[in-house]
Amino acid sequence: MNPQLSQASTLPSHCYTDPAVYEQERSRAFWNTWQVACHAASVREPGSTAACEIAGEQVVIVRGHDHVLRAFANVCRHRASLLVDSAPKCVKALRCPYHGWVYSLDGRLLAAPEFEGVENWNREDVCLPPYAVEQWGPYIFVNVDGAAPPLHDVMDTIPGQIAAIGCAVNQLHFSTRRDYEIQCNWKVYVDNYLEGYHLPAAHPSLFRELDYAQYRVDTFRYYSSQYAPIRPQRDSEPRRYGAGDTGKPALYFWIFPNLMLNVYPDNLSANIIVPLGHNRTLTIFEWFTYSGQPIAQETIDFSEEIQQEDIRICESVQKGLASSSYQSGRYSVKRENGVHHFHMLLGKALQGSLHD
Repeated sequence: MNPQLSQASTLPSHCYTDPAVYEQERSRAFWNTWQVACHAASVREPGSTAACEIAGEQVVIVRGHDHVLRAFANVCRHRASLLVDSAPKCVKALRCPYHGWVYSLDGRLLAAPEFEGVENWNREDVCLPPYAVEQWGPYIFVNVDGAAPPLHDVMDTIPGQIAAIGCAVNQLHFSTRRDYEIQCNWKVYVDNYLEGYHLPAAHPSLFRELDYAQYRVDTFRYYSSQYAPIRPQRDSEPRRYGAGDTGKPALYFWIFPNLMLNVYPDNLSANIIVPLGHNRTLTIFEWFTYSGQPIAQETIDFSEEIQQEDIRICESVQKGLASSSYQSGRYSVKRENGVHHFHMLLGKALQGSLHD
């Protein structure tokens, strides 16, 4: 990947269509970065547990009786049964539903029924493999391979910027969630989020709301931010982007590789992009409010309209990427620096040098 935007070509099409590339990305782009694992509220009390999957790795998050937050492989050391299902619950210990092995909430094996006589094996040596875990705002993050720097280093100035506009991330109230399964590679969706170049053609309603001439993307070590000002309202003109009418800024952040945070004067929404394979992607949209009041239905409706437009274009792009007539393109220097930045970070991740 050429670091000079004006000279660079986009990712080759096989990066979006080859299952082998996705297999590399699982370990090098997802296991070695901080991934959203669950809501912080689901593991607030001692004994509470939550399970998730991170690019194929089964993970359980627990709040110990000592109040310490921990994350482990959600896999029994005996015959690999999952220990905890996806439903959050409160327990005294982790008990395997297959053969009844029991683990403490700090990962130690406490009991292995009817295992007497097994040679060269000691119960005290068996424990669940631990993962790095941290909390920020409404989310618990897990780093599977432990290679990522501390989460606050990755987020850098983002928490301060969010706090400055009055968003207290530790006091957010969950409002609603919508899931969308899209027939495209996860990178197609991220590419689409990181540029406003497609707004005039693909999002006519949103384009009417924004001052497109001032739209820009600024890039940083592990993330990028978008400046997308709302244009001034004309007399008697109906608005759909109500956050712009308050005179306060809106903040848009993308954190490598797959987390988007959209922060408004009255709510924060997160978009979590979860690859389901080389050509299928789950996009999770979640809204949190500051007041505890439900998110406005108009906000949901406008988001739904834009999302359906994005789904159509992303699925169209995925089909085009499979064509033998297309290999790669070029970047708009004016509009696609965010996409180029993403591709540069991905290249470093695949080379094993993301955190160097």
